[in-house]
Amino acid sequence: MALVVAQEVPTSSSMAVPHGPAGVGQARHRMREQLRSHGVPDSVVDDAVLILSELLSNACRHGRPLGRQTEAGDGDVRAAWRVDRTGGLTVEVTDGGGPTRPIPATPSVTARGGRGLNIISALAQEWGVRDDAPGEVTVWVLVDGGRGSRSARGSGRPAGMTGLPGTPRAAVVPGLEGLDFSGAFDDAFDDAG
Repeated sequence: MALVVAQEVPTSSSMAVPHGPAGVGQARHRMREQLRSHGVPDSVVDDAVLILSELLSNACRHGRPLGRQTEAGDGDVRAAWRVDRTGGLTVEVTDGGGPTRPIPATPSVTARGGRGLNIISALAQEWGVRDDAPGEVTVWVLVDGGRGSRSARGSGRPAGMTGLPGTPRAAVVPGLEGLDFSGAFDDAFDDAG
């Protein structure tokens, strides 16, 4: 009689995403399906999908496509995520770099943008920026550090930076706790661009 021991197998995915809004919905949909199929809790999946959207939006707005292309919509950025053996989830987006380094902004109340990295800081345990191959910049986010680490949620200070406290999460609206809006906007961006 053979004894078979089930072992948690890490999962990862990487995909080219068009530099522009067209591929964001597709990337979110793929991430959601893959993470759910590997048993990642819905609350972690929801955070990861929102973080992926913010990272891709920032890459398209502030970064160049990978490779030699220089115009928006003229190339790709790379989205990747992985779940390690402890259940830790990391999300990364790599672009061709831009004129500035990603840092959280302090937008005015009426500003149309500038909140993405603050949202990421509120949801993440940690995030940072690294220079990969020449001309490539990756923003990475540790969404969930694995077993027993959800209590650290929202500490979200960028690696190597201080003085940027995480933003508290909004309270759940009473009576709406069980509703699942997680995929409601996934198709909204599929036809964009």
